[in-house]
Amino acid sequence: MTGMISALVEAWQELRINKTRILLALVGVALSVAALTSVVGLGNLAREGFKAASERNGGRSATLGIGVYGPTQPDPQKLEDAYRGIIDRYGIAHYTHVNQAQQGFQFPRGVQQVQLQVVDPGYGVIHRLEVSQGSWFAADDEKRLAPAFVVSEAFYNAAGRPNLVTNPKVKLTGGRATTAVMIGVVPDLYPDMPPSAYMLTGAAERAGAAGIGGAGPGQFKFWVQDGQAETLKAAVTSDLQRQFPGMQAQVDRLDYASQGDPFATVQLAVGGIAGLVLLLGAVGMLNISMVTVRYRVREIGIRRSFGATSRRIFLGVMMESVVATAVAGIVGVMLSVAVVKNPWIQSRIAPGLTEYPAFPVEAAMLGLGSAVLVGALAGAIPALVAVRIKVIDAIRF
Repeated sequence: MTGMISALVEAWQELRINKTRILLALVGVALSVAALTSVVGLGNLAREGFKAASERNGGRSATLGIGVYGPTQPDPQKLEDAYRGIIDRYGIAHYTHVNQAQQGFQFPRGVQQVQLQVVDPGYGVIHRLEVSQGSWFAADDEKRLAPAFVVSEAFYNAAGRPNLVTNPKVKLTGGRATTAVMIGVVPDLYPDMPPSAYMLTGAAERAGAAGIGGAGPGQFKFWVQDGQAETLKAAVTSDLQRQFPGMQAQVDRLDYASQGDPFATVQLAVGGIAGLVLLLGAVGMLNISMVTVRYRVREIGIRRSFGATSRRIFLGVMMESVVATAVAGIVGVMLSVAVVKNPWIQSRIAPGLTEYPAFPVEAAMLGLGSAVLVGALAGAIPALVAVRIKVIDAIRF
């Protein structure tokens, strides 16, 4: 331990003496490390943003969707019983029906047709919906006399942004006049999104929402663990096929993860470019180290004459490069953290996130580890040259 600490102290002193020579090489290493670390950090941020947006559309990993197709539509009650049997048999906690309808709502400026999503309470969990105000549906909301509904930010603005604490009511127009209670607000999926709303399946049927009940059974989906997806796909397909002979039962994964990582190739390519830049920085560091060793031939000979071993000489010369690139790596990682955690960049890279992930530790370790590795490689050759210097020749130099 004493030898290692003394080698580090000695390397730091030599760096202070030769700082002018190696400064430009270290700037290149620091920028390369910053680029490499930023690629990993921004890739992780973009992946989280894409994941959030994809989960709001297709569901969490792994979300399975069920469909039964044939010459005629299956009996709705029999199909519903089959769904309930699957839920009970396989212990599925999060599931939802999904249906859509165009429903008229009475706004302060008149009636407007709104895209109504008819769902179950599990939809919010499966699709990672974050409620900005109020709350999402609870299991007992089906029993409300006045149906509850959750609206988008655009709907909320069109309704005049009422105080949700007062249980604001909005009239549904159509054949069956109904008054519904607004209980929550979810963010819009994209800018300038038209007003939309969510209502529970049973409540929508009782309210006579247009299109519900006459447009087919809609879609049924449920969320399971990734490791269970393939097994459950086969089991559920077999169950439905037995219950609906002559029809085609289909169970598919709907989440983004079934298509693989969309950022892996791009991140690998940009990371490879950053690695090449880091390699160029290592070449520059190697040239500077070779020149420095040539200037220190006499010093090394004197140290050898006083008993310095080849191992000590090798370690001392190599540690100069390692310590220098480690310092450059720390600076590069700090630059990367400043870039990746910049609020403006975060909002552009992952606009769908409301809470941004912490800077990935693996990115910082990769950057710092790469810098140390470059220093070791750039210092090994000059260290071998220093070890091969003969004492008598060095003193005569």
